[in-house]
Amino acid sequence: MRFHHYGLEVSNMEESIRFYKKYLGFKEESRMFFGDEEIGFLRMGDFRLELFTGIDQTAHICFEVNHLEVVMKRFCDWRKIEGPYELQNGWQSVFYEGPDGEIIEFLQL
Repeated sequence: MRFHHYGLEVSNMEESIRFYKKYLGFKEESRMFFGDEEIGFLRMGDFRLELFTGIDQTAHICFEVNHLEVVMKRFCDWRKIEGPYELQNGWQSVFYEGPDGEIIEFLQL
C-alpha cells in the first residue's frame, strides 16, 4: 500500500486547475467523469491532487493497493461509505470512514 492522492472538492474545475498549475506548479495528469462528477488529477513530483465537482463530499486521502478485495476483507467489520466502483479508466475504488469520520479511499489501478 502506498499514498496515491489527496482529494479536494472544488466549485469550478477550470479555475482550480489554473490556480494549482500557476501558483503551485502542478501539471494536469488526467480528467474523467464518474456520473455527474468531474474529476481532474494534478501532479507535482510524486504527489497527486484529485479535484472533483458535482457531489457533496468532503476531502479524502487515497491509498493505492494491489488487491482491492484483500483490503475489503480486512475492513469487513468497518463502515464502508461507497463502492466498490470501477471508473472509466479501469481503476477500482472503495471508500471507508475512519474512526474520526475521515474518509479513506483505497484504489486498485
